[in-house]
Amino acid sequence: MNFDAVTERIRSSTHLDFGSIFNRAIELFKKVWLQGFVTLLLTFVVILPFYVLFYIPFIAAGITDPEMMRTEELPPEVFIPMLILGPILMIAAMTISIALNAAFLRICRQKDLNENSREDYFFYLKKGYLGKSMTLALLVFGISILGMLACGVGLIYVMVPISIIPAFLAFDEELSPMEIVKAGFALGNKNWLVIFGLVFLMGILAELGILLCCVGILFTAMLSKIPAYFIYKDSIGISFNA
Repeated sequence: MNFDAVTERIRSSTHLDFGSIFNRAIELFKKVWLQGFVTLLLTFVVILPFYVLFYIPFIAAGITDPEMMRTEELPPEVFIPMLILGPILMIAAMTISIALNAAFLRICRQKDLNENSREDYFFYLKKGYLGKSMTLALLVFGISILGMLACGVGLIYVMVPISIIPAFLAFDEELSPMEIVKAGFALGNKNWLVIFGLVFLMGILAELGILLCCVGILFTAMLSKIPAYFIYKDSIGISFNA
């Protein structure tokens, strides 16, 4: 589906039903809780090396000059590499997060439509999708920075369209990264309060997993991602094996 068709469906779609999406998200979670756990675990495992890379200059400096560890300020030879590496590694981590979230939503569709397709968690990190995922991460990073510069209020606003961007990556192969962002904002702006409420409430419910001996949150955290699937489905529509 091209960008014009997507935006037309968004424009002509009815406003989202909070209760319907909430109830269906809970029901679908019962089918994909294990896949959500695997997605979260893979996200941690794949992103962890990037955090290690970020601290390599600090660790190396600490080994060569132990006295540095006692000072309150980092020397330039440590601070500058970390300052350069920080945004690069953050974008890399966001690329992985967006791609794995899109793959999880793809699995949600498979379970919702009773498809027999293979569960491919790295589908959007493969050749043909990796560049798009990376560009999306770069755009989301820039949008988030602009949101923070707007006294934090802007960050709350952009949180809504950003939350549904993985759905467009998962179900709209024809859209470019910039078109995905534009479509995300178009859909987010039309249903901002409903989407914000779903993200906020589902986020709280997902955090309740911490009550289950703390590790329970690993099984419930991805509950907050499922509404994006139904938001897209109810607004634009999802075809079998799309």
